[in-house]
Amino acid sequence: MSVTGGLVLFAVIWFITFFIALQIRPGSQAEEGHVVPGTPPGAPANFQLKRKIIWTTMFAVVIWSIIAAVIVSGVFTLRDIDWFGRLDDMPQGQ
Repeated sequence: MSVTGGLVLFAVIWFITFFIALQIRPGSQAEEGHVVPGTPPGAPANFQLKRKIIWTTMFAVVIWSIIAAVIVSGVFTLRDIDWFGRLDDMPQGQ
């Protein structure tokens, strides 16, 4: 895996993890009982964005480390998941 591939893999994992983290305990203004004028009642009351970014980064590093280790070790290759035999015509070096 190249450096660019590793960075792209990390970015994809980070954003997927972040979008999942955004949905954990959002706590709306209606639930808190204090709706700020001009905002919908379903808007988040205590968003805690910094905390979610930190947790997202920690989880993404762990997940990325596991996936990168599997890719670099060669335990699984692209040919292992080629269920339809599309890579049979390609030389082994690719």
